[in-house]
Amino acid sequence: MRLLDLTLPAAAENLALDEALVVAAEEGVGGEVLRLWELPTYAVVLGSAGQVAIDVNLAACEADSVPILRRASGGGTVLLGPGCLCFGLVLSYERAEGLNDIRASNRYILNRIANALKPVISTSLEGTSDLAVNGVKVSGNAQQRKRNFFLHHGTLLCGFNLELVSKYLNAPERQPDYRQNRTHAEFIANLPLTVADTKQLLVAEWQPEGDYAPAPLEKARELLAEKYSRDDWNRRR
Repeated sequence: MRLLDLTLPAAAENLALDEALVVAAEEGVGGEVLRLWELPTYAVVLGSAGQVAIDVNLAACEADSVPILRRASGGGTVLLGPGCLCFGLVLSYERAEGLNDIRASNRYILNRIANALKPVISTSLEGTSDLAVNGVKVSGNAQQRKRNFFLHHGTLLCGFNLELVSKYLNAPERQPDYRQNRTHAEFIANLPLTVADTKQLLVAEWQPEGDYAPAPLEKARELLAEKYSRDDWNRRR
């Protein structure tokens, strides 16, 4: 595994790079990687099946010029921005038993993330792909799967402006049981960690052997042009 600590200027570029990493691994020109990034501005990102009209406060986003984007993985709609550490893991199914199963692979990865955070705070796996502290969500996760490798990417809240989540996102129609119809403000919280400290904990847990280079930026640009920059992709639902 290699480390890629890289944030590209625009939100859509970062989504494209996440997918480019798993494509590169699948094509045999990349491999396993831990990627870390943090947007300097805000963006709404839907899962592949998310619906803009249901999930997003469109008027608020347009008034504040917050882009509305879509990733290729599943999961719910999220708000990204400063204080939200995004991590991506491209892993081979051969790394550990059961990784070809989505639920088992979620457990494997989130147990590793929980172990990374353990020196500071105890977290638990809730729902299908969340990490929580005393029933309050601090991390959401999703996957995109190929034949030999898969991309698992997620968020860890570290000093994020939580009030903006209710401003730009509507309450989701589908909710995990543990949410118990709580509002965004009641349901999410920040970890007692800075982004820099959290990065160090993740690197210590996964122990990447050197830096990932070169980053597949050409493939990311192709994916950006094909879908991540296009309204017929981002707003197709």
